[in-house]
Amino acid sequence: MAEIAAAAGEPAPTSLRTVIAASSAGTTFEWYDFFVFGSLTGVISKTFFSGLPETAGLAAALALFGAGFLFRPLGALVFGRIGDQAGRKGAFLATVLLMGGATVAIGLLPSFKQAGFIGPALLILMRIIQGFALGGEYGGAAIYVAEHAPANGRGRATSWIQTSAAFGLFGALIVILISRTVLGTEAFEAWGWRIPFLFSGVLLAVSIWMRLKLTESPEFAKLKAEGNQTKAPFREAFGQWKNLKLVLIALVAVMFAQGAVWYTSFFYVQTFMERFLKAPPPTINLLMMAATAASAVGYVFFGWLSDRIGRKPVLLFGMTLMLAAYFPAFHMLARTLNPALVEAQANTPVIVMADPADCSLQFDPVGKASFLSSCDIAKSTLANAGVSYANEAAPAGSPTLVRIGTQTIPSTAATGLSPDVAKAVKASVEGRIKTALAQGGYPEKADPKRMNLLGAFGVLLIFVTAATALYGPIAACLVELFPTRVRYTALSLPYHIGTGWVGGFVPFTAFAIVTAVGDLYSGLWFPFVFTAISVVTCVLFLPETKGRRLDA
Repeated sequence: MAEIAAAAGEPAPTSLRTVIAASSAGTTFEWYDFFVFGSLTGVISKTFFSGLPETAGLAAALALFGAGFLFRPLGALVFGRIGDQAGRKGAFLATVLLMGGATVAIGLLPSFKQAGFIGPALLILMRIIQGFALGGEYGGAAIYVAEHAPANGRGRATSWIQTSAAFGLFGALIVILISRTVLGTEAFEAWGWRIPFLFSGVLLAVSIWMRLKLTESPEFAKLKAEGNQTKAPFREAFGQWKNLKLVLIALVAVMFAQGAVWYTSFFYVQTFMERFLKAPPPTINLLMMAATAASAVGYVFFGWLSDRIGRKPVLLFGMTLMLAAYFPAFHMLARTLNPALVEAQANTPVIVMADPADCSLQFDPVGKASFLSSCDIAKSTLANAGVSYANEAAPAGSPTLVRIGTQTIPSTAATGLSPDVAKAVKASVEGRIKTALAQGGYPEKADPKRMNLLGAFGVLLIFVTAATALYGPIAACLVELFPTRVRYTALSLPYHIGTGWVGGFVPFTAFAIVTAVGDLYSGLWFPFVFTAISVVTCVLFLPETKGRRLDA
């Protein structure tokens, strides 16, 4: 069988398995690194942004999570150029070294209390390095596997690269869960959070060992032997309309939706459950681990299905399913995990009556704003409590009032006061609002006895199905879309703009929208709009790529 495969120009099955295993192992490790940070956003905000108010600290941590994604397109360009000129193997071996080093370093950084702003500054640098490295990882791994795989099995083979994301997330969640359980919440938040970052040192060694065993991909080796590799990958990929058009189609028709759907399904949903629904972190970890385990099967199934019926119909199914599910599914998630909150919202609506000029957008990652107006104090208290509220304009100059059912609580401004006095004023307002919320039936935390965990898992399965149907065939589709000469560069840039600048900023942007608008579900409009754009452009402009020759 090996001789027949070789004669047909295809690798022997064992060779292909080795390629997939080595490529997926490195990608799993890099996703593990990135997911550890995303899953520990709450702890990170307390450790490195303790000098900021609670809401601003969380927003800063979410923004920092997104900042890692911000630099992914730069990494895509740098490593794409290396991959198209020097080879696929060397490029994604370098990415795993950078990613691993930065992640281990995060586990050793001093906190804000230990070193002031030095800790957050170093954390930002490590996140930039992580994002830069991950920008070159995915394209290299996907291309390397696809250029080894037979044409009729390319979707299934490359779907293992997507599955590696599930393994990475699952690994991150299980290491966090074990560490938190063994140490206890107090010790874990004090120093135990460092363990998942330091553990990546072991994964780094395994990944390097596996990738050093690989040879160059046959497509690139053939191109190099003929002397046809590109001398100017940027000019050829983005300066020629025939290739630039494909880059734009990949970005808008596929990657907008992929970034929005995937990061809503696996990251923003965690923020939503913990921050707004007040579900216990261990419960959230268990739910996400179960959903992630299910997703590992989904990637391979939908990759296989795309080999049978085509890439485009499978991609469209994932997009449209999520488009239909965004709002009703998140509402259902609230009813399954915190029904008391839903009941209180229906029975005791909350209204913030304030002078619009007194209200500001409560996000300040650099910590320069104080948010001490009467409106800001009221809204931050409600947002921290996970309470939706309506906004009602009050006459100019009037103090803010918070109406909770039949109760009306005046808010007080702390602007211009000394820090200690301002803190006392804010605490007084928060205390009165929280007391009124409790009297109105609003729960401080989700009640484990009333949780419908099976129902919540069912909701997550809807997200998983949409995300895996969209993500499973993507690698094969993108590889088949671009010519070999500029495949690494042309594929990597739209992929990382979509996942980095759309997906990576879903948690941060959605959270900012919620705190500004007051509706727990208003943040979903951000991923919804990007998904809708992709559905339309995918139908109109994305060609079917199944079965294309990669050297065409």
